[in-house]
Amino acid sequence: MLLRIIWMRKSNVCSVLPIKRSFSVSSMAAIDRAAKDGELRVFIVAGEVSGDTIGSRLMASMKKLSPFPVHFSGVGGSLMTKQGLESLFPIEDIAVMGIWELLPHLNKFRVRLKETMEAALLFHPHVVVTVDSKGFSFHLLKQLRAKFGQQGLVSPQHFHYVAPSFWAWKGGETRLRGLSEFVDHVLCILPFEGEVCRSNGLAATFVGHPILEDVLELDLGKDKLENVWKIEGHSEEFRSQFGIPSGATIITLLPGSRLQEVTRMLSIFLSTMKLLKQYFPELVTLIHVAPNKHVEDYIRTVVHKWPVPVFLVAGGSLGMKYDALCASRVALCTSGTVAVEMQMARLPCVVAYRAHFLTEWLIRYKAKASYMSLPNILLDSPIIPEALFKDCTPWKLASMLVKLIQDEALREKQIASANKVIELLLPSGRTTCNPTPKELEPTLLNHTPSMIAAFTILYSVRT
Repeated sequence: MLLRIIWMRKSNVCSVLPIKRSFSVSSMAAIDRAAKDGELRVFIVAGEVSGDTIGSRLMASMKKLSPFPVHFSGVGGSLMTKQGLESLFPIEDIAVMGIWELLPHLNKFRVRLKETMEAALLFHPHVVVTVDSKGFSFHLLKQLRAKFGQQGLVSPQHFHYVAPSFWAWKGGETRLRGLSEFVDHVLCILPFEGEVCRSNGLAATFVGHPILEDVLELDLGKDKLENVWKIEGHSEEFRSQFGIPSGATIITLLPGSRLQEVTRMLSIFLSTMKLLKQYFPELVTLIHVAPNKHVEDYIRTVVHKWPVPVFLVAGGSLGMKYDALCASRVALCTSGTVAVEMQMARLPCVVAYRAHFLTEWLIRYKAKASYMSLPNILLDSPIIPEALFKDCTPWKLASMLVKLIQDEALREKQIASANKVIELLLPSGRTTCNPTPKELEPTLLNHTPSMIAAFTILYSVRT
């Protein structure tokens, strides 16, 4: 059963470009290779908290689509563990972002990379999937491809979920060409990425943004999706549960998911709250804690110094997260996926970012994107206020937050932009195969990002 994926978005059709290689890569779909063994073996790696969420949903979708039992091996977090993965080591060991931030952890990084590659070879996977974390992922895929070649073995197809942000960097598009040596297909989450990947010889499919699936996970119903993608939490129940007075001004803080960024950003957020206290006597803060043990431990040691009442929101509960967002007046976020979550909750926010000074210098020198938050990039407009690098000071953040709390017109402008942003992130068009297995047709009517990604991984063939 040889299947070919056809992706159509408006008038654009995705075709897989032939790529010259000096090694042998399977031309069979993963599901066809699995048929010979009566089981599907998937080696999957996610290197951070957001990747754990994406990976877990992908794993669930693959189990729904596969006609054979699915066995997983690789690296992931608590959510992927619930889907059947026994992680080779804690995901926190490789959750590092930035060039200079990585240096103190370089030896552990190399050890974990070697362990992962050896485990993948022993597992004999039908397909290899990496989720985001391009530093670790691309080193792994490159070494795996080389190892299979050295041993004279046919390499399984390599899929990378979440395209690297080539569009944000000078010369980024040209670096895509080198990826085709060890990445066979990229699953893109932004609408403009697929076409650029394909024009540089890299097969790609736009599957939609994974954050959209928060709506489905909270079981808001299909009728909800046909009208508007929006999550309305239980704000009054949340206030009551935590004993927060009705007149309090609640600010949500999202300091990040990696320890390095949390330690840097939370100190800035603390100083910002000290300044805001004089404007809002009944100020209450909610700190969202990523499901990362190192982050959890650090935040718990810091909050006893907090200048205003503070409550911790566990990152493992999606419902609790959106209840907290809907109970809040504004949010202060470290730059990342959370900006899209704020749009889903229709919560006005300010985006902040600081890094190692050499990392900041590199970003200023090499970046070509005018903004850092995804909604601003998609709309090419500063809808969400950003305080970056040296401008990310407590005084600057406090000033932005006061305006956003008090200015209804400013708030409404952000809220109104959410519909436009989310529309751009939807997987418009359809994914089909030739022929489409009849048993899959009812499932594929639900074109969620993870289902499209899983279908592409299982049924696409190299041409």
